[in-house]
Amino acid sequence: MEQETVVITGTVEEITFRSSESGFCVLQIESEGEPVTAVGVMPSVVSGEFVRLEGNWQVHPSFGRQFKVSGCISEMPSTTAGMYRYLASGVIKGIGESTAEKIIKKFGETTFEVMEHEPERLTRVKGISAARAEKISEQFVSQKALRNTMAALQEYGMSPAESMRAYRTYGNSIEYKFNENPYILCEDEIGMSFERADGIAARLPNRPHEMLRIMAGIKHILRHNLGNGHSCIPRDKITAPAKSLLSCSEDDAEIAVDNLISTEEIIEQELGGRQFLFLPKIYRAERTIAQKMKMFCDYPPESIYITEELLHFAENSLHITFEGKQEQAIRAALEKGLLILTGGPGTGKTTTLKGIIRLMEQRGLKIALSAPTGRAAKRITEITGIEAQTIHRLLGAGYVERGKMLFQKNERDQLDIDAIIIDEISMVDVTVFAALCEAIPIGCRIIMVGDFDQLPPVGAGNILQDIMAWGRIETIKLTEIFRQAMQSDIITNSHKIVNGEYPDTTANNNDFFFMHEEEKSLAKSTIADLVTRRLPKAYGMKPKRDIQVLCPSHLGEIGTLSLNILLQSLLNPQEQKKKKFNRGGFELREGDKVMQSRNNYDIPYESLTEESGGAGVFNGDIGTLRTIDFRNAVAEVVFEDKIATYPLESCGDLELAYAVSVHKSQGSEFPVVIMPVLGVPKPLRYRNLLYTAVTRAKQLLILVGSEAELREMVDNDRKAKRFSALKYFLND
Repeated sequence: MEQETVVITGTVEEITFRSSESGFCVLQIESEGEPVTAVGVMPSVVSGEFVRLEGNWQVHPSFGRQFKVSGCISEMPSTTAGMYRYLASGVIKGIGESTAEKIIKKFGETTFEVMEHEPERLTRVKGISAARAEKISEQFVSQKALRNTMAALQEYGMSPAESMRAYRTYGNSIEYKFNENPYILCEDEIGMSFERADGIAARLPNRPHEMLRIMAGIKHILRHNLGNGHSCIPRDKITAPAKSLLSCSEDDAEIAVDNLISTEEIIEQELGGRQFLFLPKIYRAERTIAQKMKMFCDYPPESIYITEELLHFAENSLHITFEGKQEQAIRAALEKGLLILTGGPGTGKTTTLKGIIRLMEQRGLKIALSAPTGRAAKRITEITGIEAQTIHRLLGAGYVERGKMLFQKNERDQLDIDAIIIDEISMVDVTVFAALCEAIPIGCRIIMVGDFDQLPPVGAGNILQDIMAWGRIETIKLTEIFRQAMQSDIITNSHKIVNGEYPDTTANNNDFFFMHEEEKSLAKSTIADLVTRRLPKAYGMKPKRDIQVLCPSHLGEIGTLSLNILLQSLLNPQEQKKKKFNRGGFELREGDKVMQSRNNYDIPYESLTEESGGAGVFNGDIGTLRTIDFRNAVAEVVFEDKIATYPLESCGDLELAYAVSVHKSQGSEFPVVIMPVLGVPKPLRYRNLLYTAVTRAKQLLILVGSEAELREMVDNDRKAKRFSALKYFLND
């Protein structure tokens, strides 16, 4: 049941914490003679102001009763005491306590009028020059504009956080632009849903022209389909969802598309005799990949001829013997310099990579190893002995104004390397891969490693399949399962699955177990018992560290949402000493296993593997919520390779990770994987989802559920069709 929104008013006595980036504050106010701690996004609030706050009361174990702010309107102080606190707070650079006292003494209750309209009079105060007076006035006017803008936007139902993002994006012109076209709130920098912006637009006294609404809806459909993996959409497929979403005519939808094309807000391109529509950044990304790939092929690295002696050197130093396709891959990597290496588990990809790296090192080449996720980077570090980095970290991902990502390494400042190995290439989306391509110098050796049979990336694009289909880069698929790998039922059954054969569900004596269960409630209880009691007792496993539940779906009785709540209650029950906060429909507590749900390039971290730190946490990173500090409004999350410090307002990106979706597990491996195979939604009963889940397990895999559903997944070799332009651009 939702709490009733209440309103309190009072004077701001002190601001104990403020994030300049997000506007999140912890402040002390005096309301009806009582001290109150208020927390929330209040970017324009300054000491001495009178504020009207909307929100709810909450009680925290450590800091007691607090007021959680959902809306804030502030008024400039009108008394000299309030004006002094305002100026002495440091809100205006160049004015401290001493200067504030002098200004108030000189101008009294007319101080703010002087600062706004007659700044030259400030020069009468000792120590303030004409230039300094002008800067003081500019800052004062800017603060007033921010306050007025925030108040105006909140009047239309925008939250303080949304208002702050809008102001950061458009500055003082936001109110004019918003009233002219409220659908600018849907743009990436602000990130409001189309439905919310549409509701706000309906509240405006002068509703925007209907064509603006339809144009915004068309862009929303394209953005939505990025989440389904499509980098573009056929034009003839846009009108049906537009009519459904917007209740508009087909003609109006077509006019809206033409308007967006004419203003270059979307791009139209003919591909294979059919017109396709793109968002500009995705179009540029696929064009960049195609252009760079052609350049890499046209200007390949200098060939390094591999003699039998060199091969024997690599074999002897690694104490292995390469088989035919492995030797072929090693020769391609060194002699041709461009290679796609694919293969399932147990087929020798790791051994082949070690051979390639050993010979590159022997020639003194500078090698970079990279992977899309922290877990994948850690794994390739462990198997090669060379430190790998996430692609974002390799490129020096940063966060810049207006919510846009900036890479330090790019076409103007490229990586200083002779060779790059990109692991888990199948899960890299087009925007990240385009940035990587720009940073790779011409003449660099490029080895792309992946598993063709796994799920495609969560983001847009189909890079591995499109480049393989192009045919200009040699592709070697390792298929032979080595004898030692055949001892693993995980490996042998994963190959059966990918070949359309049913896995052996009867052995249950090695590392692959199937537990028959036809009742969802019993399957749920079985999974919980395995995680919390049976596996820790039988194998000494640590539940949060070693065991990962993977689910085909978020929904249902044995989806991630339901299982996370159950497993949290068993593995991290609420105790009075544990701090906690609500995140949507569930609670996050100190000690919880959590996952980052989207890329955030502004979260600072300390590295656990290097002396230096940095910024950035990424979609799919799994860690432990170690501490929540309400006094300083931060939380600390320990990931495998770093300790990240989250402002509390950014913790909305965290979700429980005792159970995660198979899609979110891509690029990761876990000692133990448990997967429910019961009540799987029909659209998710397909082979490569099952194969991806099975191949995430390193030591032990347990499937719980219905053998009929398991077999249905094996039988269904359907691969969701993705609209992608890269294959066309490569062949231009």
